[in-house]
Amino acid sequence: MKQYIVDAFTDKPFHGNPAAVCVTERWLSDETMQAIAAENNLAETAFAVKEGERYRIRLR
Repeated sequence: MKQYIVDAFTDKPFHGNPAAVCVTERWLSDETMQAIAAENNLAETAFAVKEGERYRIRLR
């Protein structure tokens, strides 16, 4: 799984709100996503899965 830490709601580095974005091949179980989000210890962790030509996203 690829995971990115991004600064949300800003156009300046090191400002805004930190958030994790996890890109996975398939949807993980709710329990696994919750555990990853808890380990990240960030206000938001998003999970993205490519479905066709687009990505679908879920937040934890």
